[in-house]
Amino acid sequence: MNKISTYTLNLFSAYTSNEITDQEFHALEQWINESSENKHVFSEYLHFYKKSRRIGLIENIDKDKAWNNILSQLEKPLKRISIHKKETFKVKYIKLASGILKYAAVITLFLGIGYLYQNGYFTSVPAIIIPEDSITLQLENGNIEIIAEDGKTKVVDSKGNIVGTQNGNQLIYDNKIENEALVYNTLTVPYGKRFEIQLSDGTNVHLNAGTSLKYPVKFIKGKNRQVFLKGEAYFSVTKDVNHPFIVNADEINIRVLGTGFNVSSYPEDQHINTVLIEGAVSVYNKDDSYNPKTATILNPGFIASWEKGSNKTKVEKADTEIYTAWMKGSLILKEVAFNDILKKLERQYDVIFINNNQSLENRYFTARFDIEDIHLVMENLSQYASFSYEFNENQIIINP
Repeated sequence: MNKISTYTLNLFSAYTSNEITDQEFHALEQWINESSENKHVFSEYLHFYKKSRRIGLIENIDKDKAWNNILSQLEKPLKRISIHKKETFKVKYIKLASGILKYAAVITLFLGIGYLYQNGYFTSVPAIIIPEDSITLQLENGNIEIIAEDGKTKVVDSKGNIVGTQNGNQLIYDNKIENEALVYNTLTVPYGKRFEIQLSDGTNVHLNAGTSLKYPVKFIKGKNRQVFLKGEAYFSVTKDVNHPFIVNADEINIRVLGTGFNVSSYPEDQHINTVLIEGAVSVYNKDDSYNPKTATILNPGFIASWEKGSNKTKVEKADTEIYTAWMKGSLILKEVAFNDILKKLERQYDVIFINNNQSLENRYFTARFDIEDIHLVMENLSQYASFSYEFNENQIIINP
């Protein structure tokens, strides 16, 4: 029996979810026509898909008739539709028995995988599509695991050693594992969620929404403790004078020995902000070797704002609570541009804004929101700024 590759399974998924491209459609057609067994497997998958969706059709479907319907559709010229005027095309989905394939859901894909696995078409369960709202952990071998916020799981290395343990919304790495080379994991937190990780040296990191952190499973003796940040995080670094801790955030490195500080480095933001709570940090260009004479030294209660592309840093006194309130679920705004407010709300509440009120773009606002849902935030903000709005699922449309 031929085994089904992960790529072929992804073609199945793309087909049933109406997300298949022109090239993928041809690849699926070619695979189907390779053998009668392939035709049987795909027919079985579609049959199982129909049953799992339970959309009111008869249970005893004539699979031969359905398969002939598929083949007749495959032989027809492809219909293409443009998407938002981009040079991207999707093949119009094929109707099977009056609409069996109209909608796809992640749970159906999981069931389909299980069905094919139980019938011997896989030697192991292949990679699956991961929901966008999942906290994920990418392991050293490239495998990606979904982290449930209230779950308990163990992180295992390639040798089967347990290197980390999850307890609810915190992932704790063990310092006992002996590594001779740096091995990295990457933790990614989507919009609308936050997570915490304790690195192998005891350093605690709080990750804000829309953030990823790449870090060694175990720091190596004699080497700097370097991690890579995209997004926003608060670091409580364990002191080790022999092994400086370095955070790489886009264009800059932040070097510390032991301290507490917040770094915000979202790709869409113009500045990379480092706010020091206690201790001392040095900020410098990532392409330069560290030099204490040329690096920007930050004192507690100050912010270093690095302008992307210009290699310029501005240091000034900061209200540190503004930059750390997110760890408690709060949002503090002080003379913030309206468009920047929308960015922050999109991250924190996992929503999308459509602003049809251009007069708001040049206005600045001061406000504080303490663990409130997005509906209450919008109600208060709209009253203060005098605009109307409407919800359309996860979209918020702002009008004059």
